[in-house]
Amino acid sequence: MPIDKSWISKPQNTPEYENGLRIFLDFAFKHGSVDGRVIKCPCPICGFKRWKERGVVEEHLTCKPFPKNYKFWYMHGEESTATVPQCFQNTNFTEDTLLPQNLMTTMINDAFGFTRNDVNEPDVSCEPINSEETFNEGHIEGNNEDYAKFFELIEDGKQPLYEGCEKYSKLSFLIKLYHIKCLCRMTDKAMSMILELLKDAFQDAKIPVSFYEAKKTINKLGLNYTKIHACPNDCMLYFGEDEGLQECKRCKTSRWKNNKKKQPAKILRYFPLKPRLQRLFMCSKTAESMRWHSVGGNQDGVMRHPRDSQAWKTFDLLHPEFAADPRNVRLALSSDGFNPFGAMATNYSIWPVVLIPYNRPPWECMKQTSFILSMIIPGKQMPGNIQMDS
Repeated sequence: MPIDKSWISKPQNTPEYENGLRIFLDFAFKHGSVDGRVIKCPCPICGFKRWKERGVVEEHLTCKPFPKNYKFWYMHGEESTATVPQCFQNTNFTEDTLLPQNLMTTMINDAFGFTRNDVNEPDVSCEPINSEETFNEGHIEGNNEDYAKFFELIEDGKQPLYEGCEKYSKLSFLIKLYHIKCLCRMTDKAMSMILELLKDAFQDAKIPVSFYEAKKTINKLGLNYTKIHACPNDCMLYFGEDEGLQECKRCKTSRWKNNKKKQPAKILRYFPLKPRLQRLFMCSKTAESMRWHSVGGNQDGVMRHPRDSQAWKTFDLLHPEFAADPRNVRLALSSDGFNPFGAMATNYSIWPVVLIPYNRPPWECMKQTSFILSMIIPGKQMPGNIQMDS
């Protein structure tokens, strides 16, 4: 008799979900545990990668939703292959087969618009998208610049850091090092000095000689920004039709801080929004959550997310065409000034503008990793409520 798994789509606070979760834990600890003590936790945080005891797994799956596509429990002892994709049948599933074989290839595929379906979907592909034939079938066919970037990154992802190294490729080492730089707030100069030291100590390793060279590789993933000159009094941007102007149309202030060297008085750093939103739908890990606000039910009427509010529902009534497609993006905007140098420069401040995608569930959208940095406005004062010229 098949196990009832309809509870998986129910809210976590319903009796059906609680009873179904108990049945799953009983089954998993009977058939797929180690010494009856631990199983691989399927919650969104652990992602089948961490072994946890029953109480911990139950807590995780009570606070976080059970994976909706995980209806064949092959990681927890279910042996029938009737619903397993053909390419996964007769396979001993391990953590390595559940996760992508090459994380760098998957990241590059996502960056250039290729997505991989969940392993439980019937049309799952078993081969990584890393061949020229597959690339030519993609949506960026004909774009020679993207074509070159794609294969350069694929080669860097395959190339070992040094001869005989299996743990790190040239690309994966560079990305991990760049991640450390961001987390520890290291300066570009410090990063260059570390790269120079590593290159000097390990001459055979494929390490960039400076951070400037490293950024050339990182920027191929689309992690760049656009510099736009601005009026120092926040009247206008020198953009589009106004790009060639030498002074502000409103206050007549010069565009330049130094006319001889053509140094702009103020620069707005803009991080293009469209490719970042596209990336959320390109990545297989976030595409589904971008429709959560529409497909995720709320049966008890408790407000846990802005989509439960009256303002959200009123907006849907006023704009039915927009509300009809759950993929349309709802964003919250937040901005505040801060001094990045602390007491070292008390008369300086910058104003980051942060966007928050409200399409995603509350346990994702309010995490720092989900925030989208849209632009950075330099200056000592907050941009005022001035009537801007378009």
